[in-house]
Amino acid sequence: MPRRVLAASTLAVALALLPMAMAQAPVGASPGATVISVGDGDTIRVRMNGKPITVRLACIDAPETAQSPYGQQSRRYLQQRLPVGSTVTLEQKTSDRYGRLVAEVFNGININLAMVEDGQAFVYRQYLSDCDAKEYLDAEYRASRRRYGVWQVEGGITRPWDFRKGRSAAVIPDGTTPGGRRYRCSEIGSYARAQELLRQGHTYLDSNKDGEACESLRR
Repeated sequence: MPRRVLAASTLAVALALLPMAMAQAPVGASPGATVISVGDGDTIRVRMNGKPITVRLACIDAPETAQSPYGQQSRRYLQQRLPVGSTVTLEQKTSDRYGRLVAEVFNGININLAMVEDGQAFVYRQYLSDCDAKEYLDAEYRASRRRYGVWQVEGGITRPWDFRKGRSAAVIPDGTTPGGRRYRCSEIGSYARAQELLRQGHTYLDSNKDGEACESLRR
């Protein structure tokens, strides 16, 4: 199979399939929340009880934005699964150190599981204890056998957690970040430019780690 990113038509076919991810929201899940944005392949923003909340999808890890083109592909896939304005239910697992709600997300199917099943994220083994480990690992195995998404590269692309470690270890001598300088949101000028800098590796611009840089610039 050619090692290339899924074409739009192929992605549409994948979206039409509802494999093992099909599930009803579990008893005890939150009341409905409304999707207001998708930060990346494992982070969304929702409005629940009138308040915006950042949600980190539990038990999975999607490619980083800088892992082009897979990070962008994963985000687009999640945007298609969870259009802005759609309603989801959340089964909260915990909160992370950034204050994000960590949860399984449901909209008729288990979105977290679907991301793994269709090769748009890896199972996050370090944080798998709150989910059905066998279900997630089986889904990842099927995705790898079918060479979906991140598995189109032999053995899968660099795992996001390893990629982050590599980036944090790559310190530039003058103490700045890729490009040789640090930026302030106030001097960037536009939301689009801030996202471009984030993709280039200026991760400090994403202060709350939700996949979006300089959210104050968004209009």
